Amino acid sequence: MTDYAIGDIQGCYDRLRDVLAKVDFSPSRDRLWVAGDLINRGPSSLETLRYIESLGSSAVVVLGNHDLHLLAVALGGHETRRKDTLADILEAPDHDRLVDWLRQQYLCIHDPARNLVMAHAGLPHIWSVEQAMRFAREVEEVIRGNAAEDYFTHMYGNRPECWDEGLAGMDRWRVITNYFTRMRFIAGDGTLELTTKDSADSAPEGFAPWFRYARGDDTRVVFGHWAALEGNTGDDRFIGLDTGCVWGGVLTMMNLDSGEKIHCDC
Repeated sequence: MTDYAIGDIQGCYDRLRDVLAKVDFSPSRDRLWVAGDLINRGPSSLETLRYIESLGSSAVVVLGNHDLHLLAVALGGHETRRKDTLADILEAPDHDRLVDWLRQQYLCIHDPARNLVMAHAGLPHIWSVEQAMRFAREVEEVIRGNAAEDYFTHMYGNRPECWDEGLAGMDRWRVITNYFTRMRFIAGDGTLELTTKDSADSAPEGFAPWFRYARGDDTRVVFGHWAALEGNTGDDRFIGLDTGCVWGGVLTMMNLDSGEKIHCDC
């Protein structure tokens, strides 16, 4: 079995199939790790979601902010936005099944054998891997459970801006969600800055890219979310796979064992 990780697909189904064809990907012998944002903005969100779901155990998926947005529309009463390309999913006859499948996916995945973590936006330096996994499981249980509608109704917002173990309820779940799915710039104490989306060199005063802070371990982190990086973090431990396919860049996939990157023009 060969494991490949892929960055933000965002509904670019044709490019997804093109890059998989480059390695002769087969779900019978290979596995695809998806770093979130399977859907939205691209032209084929429904086909993309159906394909990843059809892979079964040959797909390992973490949720991105666009995936959560679909769930917030489907379950939390939110309206679609002007740039959304979610109508095909929302109107599909298998809509309920796809939404339920998406709810079963993860916020963070840890592979101890590879000393690797995958989360859509990354891993904040204020959390150990053990803490991150515990917090991820906490919110995943909410998303999968009876409180999901209430969670998605109140998911959006930039506050609290900083982690505090004493947080409870929706404030706690929202800030955990923001670290895993929206984080780019962060302060030394863990405070999030969630409005700036530019390159790593455009940090607001007092903030830095999350991967510039020292960690207490040597864990590798696979993430997507930050297309402006073009995959460049300056540290081989932090592997950015969102290379802006939906914005005219390339779709990037990586062999998790060899480190080889495979690109497909978009």
